Amino acid sequence: MAASVPPAPEFAETLPIEASPEVVAFLAKRRSASAMTLAAPGPDKTQLADILRLAARVPDHGKLAPWRFVILQGAAKDAFAAEITKLADSQANPTKANAALRKLTRPPVCVAVISRFIPGEIPEWEQRQSASAVCHQMLLAAAALGWGANWITDWYSYDPRATAVLGLAEGEQVAGYLYLGTSTEQPQERVRPDVAAITTEWSPA
Repeated sequence: MAASVPPAPEFAETLPIEASPEVVAFLAKRRSASAMTLAAPGPDKTQLADILRLAARVPDHGKLAPWRFVILQGAAKDAFAAEITKLADSQANPTKANAALRKLTRPPVCVAVISRFIPGEIPEWEQRQSASAVCHQMLLAAAALGWGANWITDWYSYDPRATAVLGLAEGEQVAGYLYLGTSTEQPQERVRPDVAAITTEWSPA
């Protein structure tokens, strides 16, 4: 059963910064679940609304919310997958493209995170990064609530015909498809980066 989610804080409510060993322990073992292992049930309407609310609590310079969500589930997801499947054979590697669609069809719930650029003072790069932050926060929120989750971008994230099926407007991009469901296999730890090898400390010349 998924954990309960506290209500959203009131505007201007004081939110203390304090240590949370439970969160640290969770982050130390965070692992995406394979989309191919995600089965029903997935989060229901209320649970999914909680996940989206938590996902939206990300850094957002200018408070623009330069992203939006498209939920795909049930018969609607089946219809979407059927339209996307028609495009698979025209990809550079049709066999691989068709195989990738199993990641779309198997999980019970999918949320497409759509990155959008809002012209103004905030650089486009920062707005796109905020959309990526939403994807990652959704992974964290779903996992913390006990759901298996996977963040995927595949060929149908970039094919203009596929994004048209999804309903993207000019300037919008798919930041990721978030697949959610019940994990039927416990994910195993994978190779992680050598953090020391990719870390430097700046000093004046």
